[in-house]
Amino acid sequence: MIKARVTVTLKNGVLDPQGKAIEGALGALGFEGVDQIRQGKVFDLTLDGVDKTRAEADIKAMCEKLLANTVIENYTISLD
Repeated sequence: MIKARVTVTLKNGVLDPQGKAIEGALGALGFEGVDQIRQGKVFDLTLDGVDKTRAEADIKAMCEKLLANTVIENYTISLD
């Protein structure tokens, strides 16, 4: 069994309205000095019956086909 975490974030230069909203809300709550918040997504996956090399290839394919919009998003994969 292989556990993996995929983190998806917007590419630099892509407008992030949710990040801006969070930044504004934190300022309104009194948290000063917080700047340039980028919002993203995290996916935790468990794969059974595959080795590490196959798991990494499968997860990359999942990201390219579904989990990330690679036109505007980057993703990172970490395996346990």
